[in-house]
Amino acid sequence: MEFLCYHRDRPESLPLREQLGEEHWAYMDRYEKEMVARGPTLADDGAPTGSMHIVSLPDPAAARSFAFDEPNYQAGVYRDVLLRRWRNTLGRTMWEFPGGRTGGHRYLVLGLGTGPAADLAVPSGRDELIAYGPLLSDDGDTWLGTAALVRAADPEAARAVLTRDRYAAIEVHNWQFGGRP
Repeated sequence: MEFLCYHRDRPESLPLREQLGEEHWAYMDRYEKEMVARGPTLADDGAPTGSMHIVSLPDPAAARSFAFDEPNYQAGVYRDVLLRRWRNTLGRTMWEFPGGRTGGHRYLVLGLGTGPAADLAVPSGRDELIAYGPLLSDDGDTWLGTAALVRAADPEAARAVLTRDRYAAIEVHNWQFGGRP
């Protein structure tokens, strides 16, 4: 089963993040085969604001271990963590995205749900979707939202991947393909 893990940075934590760089990479190297997608979210000036990973793990306990044993989390780089089961409706990894690693603007779009499930089917414009799927409860029975990685002209175009009035909130974050530099 797949899980989306989004660690959001604490303000002013960049020096600590940089100090722990090799520890973070060594930790993530252990999950290389399980990665569906990964990469940092970024402020408009390019500074990191968080770290997003989609990983295939055996169960919720393994996902919690992945999220909370991570060296940056342990050291206090992150202010909070969003960890949800996720369903890969595209059936591919980010490395299989036909648009490649570069070119265009990339975004992480998080629709935090309320009420009946929305946007379960893959939307039109599939060629611009890097990853897409519902956020679910640990048992996979309850829809909690939708997450997408998308190439789009701007944040508003990225937000349009989700049905605006079906979510309590929709977040759009600048995002880039991740992996060891």
